[in-house]
Amino acid sequence: MKALIPLEIIERRILLIRGHKVMLSTHLAELYEVETRVLNQAVKRNISRFPEDFMFQLNTSETEQLVSQIVIPHKKYFGGSLPYAFTEQGVAMLSSVLNSERAINVNIEIMRAFIRLRRILASHAELARKLDALEKKYDAQFKIVFDAIRELMKTPETKRRPIGFLVEEPHVPYKSSRGVKGRKGR
Repeated sequence: MKALIPLEIIERRILLIRGHKVMLSTHLAELYEVETRVLNQAVKRNISRFPEDFMFQLNTSETEQLVSQIVIPHKKYFGGSLPYAFTEQGVAMLSSVLNSERAINVNIEIMRAFIRLRRILASHAELARKLDALEKKYDAQFKIVFDAIRELMKTPETKRRPIGFLVEEPHVPYKSSRGVKGRKGR
C-alpha cells in the first residue's frame, strides 16, 4: 500500500523541543490540508483533550530559535501567533478532534514515523550497550577498534560555511607617491 505522505517528509517535521519529539501546528495543518487557524480552533474547542504532555505553546525565544536554525522561514510563517507543539500523544488525539478521513490517514502515517524513529534510537542505544560490554570483556589491544567504532556511531556535525566571499589574491605591494609602501630603505 502506497503511503499517503512519504515517511521522509513526516520525519523531517519531527523536532526536538524541550526534550520532547514534537510536530508544530503549522506543519500538521499542512499535512492535514487544513488552515492552521482551523486546527488551532479545533484544539481550543477540545482543550481538555490536550494536557501539557500532549501539547504546549512555544515561547518567543523558541520561535526565534526555529527561525535561526532555518526550520521555518520567518516568524510570520505562524500568522502572528506562537505555534503549538504536539507530542506523539497529542498528534494521536488530533485525529479525534479533526474528524475527517484525511486526518485519520495522515495520523496513521505520522504514528508510523514516530515508531520508526523510536526503533532507530533504541537500536542505536542497544548497539552502544553491546559495545560497552565487549570493551569490558577484552583488554586494551582492542581499544583502537572500539574507539573507531564509537567515532562511526557519532552523528555527523554539519560544518557551517562562513558567510560572505573570500578572495585570495597574491600579495602585491601597492605604490604610493613615495614608492613601494611597506619596504624599508626606499
